[in-house]
Amino acid sequence: MKRKLLLFFCFLSTIVFSQPIEKPNVILILTDDQGVGDLSCHGNPWLKTPNLDAFYRKSVRMTDFHVSPLCTPTRAAIMTGQYPINNGAWATFKGRDALSEGVTTIADVFKQNGYKTGLFGKWHLGDNYPTRPTDCGFDEAIHHLAGGVGELSDYWGNSYFNDVYYVNNEPKQFEGYCTDVWFNETMKFIDKNKEEPFFVYLPTNAPHDPLIVDEKYAAPYKHLEGDKIIDANLYGMIANIDENFGRFYKFLKKKELLDNTILIYMSDNGTRFGYSPDGKLGYNKGFEGIKGSKLEGGHVVPFFIRWPNGNIKGGKDINDLVAHVDLLPTLAAMCNLDMPEEKQLDGIDFSPVLNNINTKIPERSVFVHHRQDWRQPEPVWGTCIMKNQWRLINGKQLYDIVDDPKQKHDLSSEYPELVKELLLENSKFIAATKKNKVYHELPMQVVGNAAQNEIKLTIQHAIGEGGGIWKPEQVSAGMKNPNNTHALRIESTGTYLISCMRWPKECSGPILGVPKENPKDLYDYKRISPNKVRISIANQMIEKEIQPNQEAVTFEVNLQEGKTLLITDFIEGKKKYGVYYTYVKYLGTN
Repeated sequence: MKRKLLLFFCFLSTIVFSQPIEKPNVILILTDDQGVGDLSCHGNPWLKTPNLDAFYRKSVRMTDFHVSPLCTPTRAAIMTGQYPINNGAWATFKGRDALSEGVTTIADVFKQNGYKTGLFGKWHLGDNYPTRPTDCGFDEAIHHLAGGVGELSDYWGNSYFNDVYYVNNEPKQFEGYCTDVWFNETMKFIDKNKEEPFFVYLPTNAPHDPLIVDEKYAAPYKHLEGDKIIDANLYGMIANIDENFGRFYKFLKKKELLDNTILIYMSDNGTRFGYSPDGKLGYNKGFEGIKGSKLEGGHVVPFFIRWPNGNIKGGKDINDLVAHVDLLPTLAAMCNLDMPEEKQLDGIDFSPVLNNINTKIPERSVFVHHRQDWRQPEPVWGTCIMKNQWRLINGKQLYDIVDDPKQKHDLSSEYPELVKELLLENSKFIAATKKNKVYHELPMQVVGNAAQNEIKLTIQHAIGEGGGIWKPEQVSAGMKNPNNTHALRIESTGTYLISCMRWPKECSGPILGVPKENPKDLYDYKRISPNKVRISIANQMIEKEIQPNQEAVTFEVNLQEGKTLLITDFIEGKKKYGVYYTYVKYLGTN
């Protein structure tokens, strides 16, 4: 029955959206950690977002739009139309912040249908081949690495201003504030490609922390800090996004692109600093829960969409339950894209409801599964199962989000049959997921491919039992962490050079010392005192002494095509801890 309904919806959307002869452009703007309450059009009493408010009034608003509660899982679902548990990217580190090899992305689909594709901003789905943006369907990509500007896997010394970003995988110096750069480069791309259809993905890293912005944007909110209401820099970062959006909207109007462009504005998860659970800080549109939470405020986000030529305009709310996995099938239908036959989707096409208020989406459950670890998410604990107005948390607590938006009243004892029904749907979903090889595989890094002769592995993405280490300040301070393992797929049999380092190559320094340079005077460098480096790979375990002033301890190893684990450790007396930076380079065959 469900399959018949889905086929009917696909038929409907083909009729509705097959009228315009000219293919529409698509622009997807995704902000980072901007909660559902971090907009004045959503009732925030302090924040001013006039340009986004104006777009809100002209748009169709999906008021019950859900994502994952964290960055990577949401981005992975948007890119693939699959839940994170099905595409391998369900965490923000430990290797689980990269898509599985070979997955088809939304950019692949648009590119295969004759679109020019570009990404500008935050990717957070893999820093190495084959999961870089250019490996995943984007013709042009200008982005920072890892999960945020200035993280330890990003270019060393990035700080939101005058940073080095990657242009089709090559580092390039930019001038200006990060958000300004992303919008500027997007406009250049559009200007260059406006004569043919384009798909633009504009995921800003703002307002993700660290909360850094020019003082002029934060100044209007400084007085609220004294009252401990909000963080002025957070609101300043959103004000800067709003200004850039207004500038961008005028650009599209000037270029006469607005009418036949599907323009979407949304966020990747709930707020992190815009609200506190005790209600003393900020505004959350009446919901409980922030980034990382399974409560509503952790995963319900703003979603505004406008396309005048498709009759998607006019300022109206649609209350149907939809999610990040639905974007790919929805946009494919709206743009009449041919989908690869083998592409498996978890989402549905909700395009029919966008301009027909009498149409309803088929009833179905929406799932939130993620886990901050390389291991698979738990099937029930730490989940949210959604259906209509119902939210089942951890398989136990049931809430009616319409009558009880703050989720204070557990109704599980009053509706035991509904709880049983939702758990059954979840168990069927998990059973299907376990048939997917991605669910069982470790997150693989590929080495020995001509597309990237040398890959960089960092402790941020290493597998292990330790907690998170993701800041250059932590590396600079010599924080020790047991995470030391990387899952590799050796694509070419031959000789490889493995270089173990304390510091990244762009700011190298001795393992037992500190770099000569301190970009922008950002860090307080501390020395560490390991005496050896040990690696283990493909049944080979090798130790080498660290020499004074040595920047890298290197190992040449012969590796056969296939899968293996690489373990890299600093040895300090009887203690060991993960190497911060490891480079693996293919040297060729003997």
